[in-house]
Amino acid sequence: MKTILLAMGVTAVVAIGAGDSEAAELEKATFAGGCFWCIEAPFDKIIEVRSAISGYAGGVAENPTYKQVSTGSTAYLEAVQITFDPEKITYQQLLAVFWRQFDPTDAGGSFYDRGSQYTSAVFYHDDEQKRLAEVSRKALSESGRFDKPIVTPIRPATTFYPAEAYHQDYHKKNSAHYKRYRTGSGRDAFIEKIWGKTAKASGSDYSKPSDVVLRQKLTNLQYTVTQEEGTERPFRNEFWDNKKAGIYVDIVSGEPLFSSTHKFKSGTGWPSFWQPMIRENVVEKEDVRAAVSCAELLGLAVTNGANVGVGKLLGGRVDEG
Repeated sequence: MKTILLAMGVTAVVAIGAGDSEAAELEKATFAGGCFWCIEAPFDKIIEVRSAISGYAGGVAENPTYKQVSTGSTAYLEAVQITFDPEKITYQQLLAVFWRQFDPTDAGGSFYDRGSQYTSAVFYHDDEQKRLAEVSRKALSESGRFDKPIVTPIRPATTFYPAEAYHQDYHKKNSAHYKRYRTGSGRDAFIEKIWGKTAKASGSDYSKPSDVVLRQKLTNLQYTVTQEEGTERPFRNEFWDNKKAGIYVDIVSGEPLFSSTHKFKSGTGWPSFWQPMIRENVVEKEDVRAAVSCAELLGLAVTNGANVGVGKLLGGRVDEG
């Protein structure tokens, strides 16, 4: 049995095209934010990320080991290197997830892991990444979320060495210990305090404007679909037959929900996707009012630490044998 998601309230999303050029080459992003288990895990959950590898960055000696790096005398930081397709997820989106995983005001380590090997850094791979990282850090510094200066440096990437096999996918292979470690270190409590509960999973910080702003921003139909549980007519909506490459975002908050790479022709008259971009950004809520059983898909956002429904998408659930 295969579950299919149908975006029936299509004015609740906006398609952002990736152009008609051939697929871009894969790129790298390298981040350090303390224990690499805890930085790898949130990126592993992002469907559009090809891989997230725990390892060591910033040092000089060749082929460092965990035993050597853990002494704090090698200049290496525990880091994670991410491989991604920039046409499917942007470097800015990766940065937004990264900043929500640690304390960027801590220059001496990360939570109860102390030492230079646990400090944070953004390792840029080209000038554009450097520029974007600087813009992102400046915006974070001016956001007012922290009462101390942001100390995370932006450094040129050097050779990245993958960590030992037992460190890879640690959050999956040793989930009980991983969860105890995160909780015991104080990381989860800090993230929830600064960013809210959903940030731990998805790094989401998309907010819902006030009702006054929404009524000015949206058409009558868009407002009805996103705020009053309305549904557009099949085959008479903007994106049901859209074939352009790109991502579909919540028209209310801008939060990325679906990718054209997961779109398929369902014959229902609504754009249909077999999976969301980030699983935690979509919550299913059954709607029994329709002729077939439906699931209402809500893109989640964080506003002052509280979960709020943003653009509402009605999703028909179709089972294929």
